[in-house]
Amino acid sequence: METPDHNLNALFAQLGLADTDEAIDRFIGAHQGMDRAIPLADASFWTDAQAAFLRQAIAEDADWAEVVDHLDARLRG
Repeated sequence: METPDHNLNALFAQLGLADTDEAIDRFIGAHQGMDRAIPLADASFWTDAQAAFLRQAIAEDADWAEVVDHLDARLRG
């Protein structure tokens, strides 16, 4: 069985966001410093569909979970 190789660029594309390194850095810069008490998917800057995808990725420990965790860490840093 082959394991999908997801990265931040692929996650941003999946979320319908600009997925260049520069666009990702701008997004993280704009939203960095999230309150640690707020789950990532509950952040106000996601659409309903984006939030649902993030919730599902974590809840199901899906292929995307590791990169979602990475995004979460960068947004809280």
